Amino acid sequence: MARKPTLPGEILLEEFLEPMQISQAALAKHIEVDYKVINRIVNGHSSLTPDIALRLSKVLGTTSEFWLNLQQKVDIFEAQEKLKDVRLKPLQKIASL
Repeated sequence: MARKPTLPGEILLEEFLEPMQISQAALAKHIEVDYKVINRIVNGHSSLTPDIALRLSKVLGTTSEFWLNLQQKVDIFEAQEKLKDVRLKPLQKIASL
């Protein structure tokens, strides 16, 4: 079984906020969003949206794709986990009447 990808909020906290000594509240204020938005992302309770990805990219010198790719990896992993016991068969062409 594959390891769960690192959450975008964990990357945000460990690779950006902590080294830069910036609080979640300060980041939220700087990118003009409610503190709860950043806090929920950092704590893994909310997904990172395209809007937040764009805001982070502008202030952290990254790209929005960087953040969205992190989120997409998590989303795909979680979807695979939900479907791991579902047996889907390839779709067959329906015979004409």
